Amino acid sequence: MVGGEPVSYDILLSGTSGPAGTVRSADLGKPVAGATMDGTFGFAELVPGPSALAVTAAGYRPIALPAEIAAQGVTRTELELSPGLHMRGMVQAAGLPLSDARVTLIDTADNVMATATTGEDGGYAFTDLDGGEYVVTAAGYPPKATEVTVHGSFRPVRPGGEEPWTR
Repeated sequence: MVGGEPVSYDILLSGTSGPAGTVRSADLGKPVAGATMDGTFGFAELVPGPSALAVTAAGYRPIALPAEIAAQGVTRTELELSPGLHMRGMVQAAGLPLSDARVTLIDTADNVMATATTGEDGGYAFTDLDGGEYVVTAAGYPPKATEVTVHGSFRPVRPGGEEPWTR
């Protein structure tokens, strides 16, 4: 009561626990610098219960995992990011580069994974791919489809997207 009148007062209760851990590269086992959680992470004062941890980093496949926030203490969590593979190619018609062609990447379950439009040099690129088999189609002239398999070890792409590319 203030001045004989009731006054509303909100009290903010905070949690006393949270997850902490490390984001590592699945192929090298080293912490991933530049990850959204930046290698080692920790969150405090979270409300207990089910939650999710999501991590992204350039050159790696994003990951989201369920997490249970304990009522007290720190929940240790280790996350591994798999490197994203890259694929590039060129669309040609009559032996010449074809610009503005629509290129589609389709997985083995017939899901469209990505699309790109070729540049003046007829070139296109897809990044952050899982290894495996895909079908690449090009449209703009009579469509053509080619099966490709993405594999290899991860090599980071320099800022700006220049070489090196993983085969």
